[in-house]
Amino acid sequence: MKYGEIEGIGKPISRVVLGAMVVSSEALERSFALLDAAAQLGITTLDTAHVYAGGRHERGIGAWMCDRANREQMVIISKGAHHDERRCRVTPEDIASDLADSLERLQTEYIDLYLLHRDDPAVPVGPIVEALNMHYRAGRIHAFGGSNWTHTRLMEANAYAAEHGLQPFRASSPHFGLAEMVREPWAGCLSIAGSEHTGARAWYRQSDMPVFAYSCLGGGLFSGRFSRETFPALRETLDPACVAAYCHEVNFQRLERAQQLAAEKHVHVAQIALAYVLNTPLNLYAVVGVSSAERLRELTRACEMMLTSEEMAWLNLGERPIRIESISLTDLTLNPTQKATKHSLIE
Repeated sequence: MKYGEIEGIGKPISRVVLGAMVVSSEALERSFALLDAAAQLGITTLDTAHVYAGGRHERGIGAWMCDRANREQMVIISKGAHHDERRCRVTPEDIASDLADSLERLQTEYIDLYLLHRDDPAVPVGPIVEALNMHYRAGRIHAFGGSNWTHTRLMEANAYAAEHGLQPFRASSPHFGLAEMVREPWAGCLSIAGSEHTGARAWYRQSDMPVFAYSCLGGGLFSGRFSRETFPALRETLDPACVAAYCHEVNFQRLERAQQLAAEKHVHVAQIALAYVLNTPLNLYAVVGVSSAERLRELTRACEMMLTSEEMAWLNLGERPIRIESISLTDLTLNPTQKATKHSLIE
């Protein structure tokens, strides 16, 4: 496992993050087994949120940490201030309420990284930054950031923090992966994948802000469960969010290329998709949602997988160049037809 760090957290943060939507207080035996497997693999970081399953995910994590007495070894990411059907909830009052709930459910006095689950551009950044700093000073959160915030709003918030001598947003959690988000899977989702978001990626690269990429496996597109050919028959069995957001022609082309490269490297297609994320030159952490220890073990091996820049570009629908092998003196005697065979595609 590879690790990074964020100022204020003071613990190694695993580059593969377990998205704990599969954890539940109503299935503790299964949840504990998965969380134990993650910890054994060196996955120190868990991602959850106030809105997930009415709090059952947070309660499951809290019960596990309490039982295993390992709170100080784990990095907990939780999110709050998600909008509801009645109104936008990015307010100091809603942040305080959601944070209090999450701390109680997780059975902890602090959350390592607290993210605002949505943004409301109509709300000035000043009161939001002030509210988060209040919780930071109280020790309830050790660092904070935004999920589904544009990079321009992050810039605005951090400019306010700098001007007023406050803690800035330390991290961001948008969608990013090999697949483009063609449509929002849920209202208010924001992606930095695809050609239209090159400006956002350039800012993240320049600023080096940590990015916790959700749906980095395309919501199941790269799970290996289906292909372009089998998709029509399996469509009704798939996650509707995956179908709406990622199951489109541009991504089926990427899936086919990932399948081809996976076959050449004798790995799983999901490992190729995860390696694509981890080989992207950004300060990236990949949030993965899996339900089995075996799949988790398989995915963690992608941390060590190196993809060339040519492979990365080809996976993202660029041209796959030809690599000319070195020509020996013997080769110089070959005729042009014979010489033409002395090349191979990039492995």
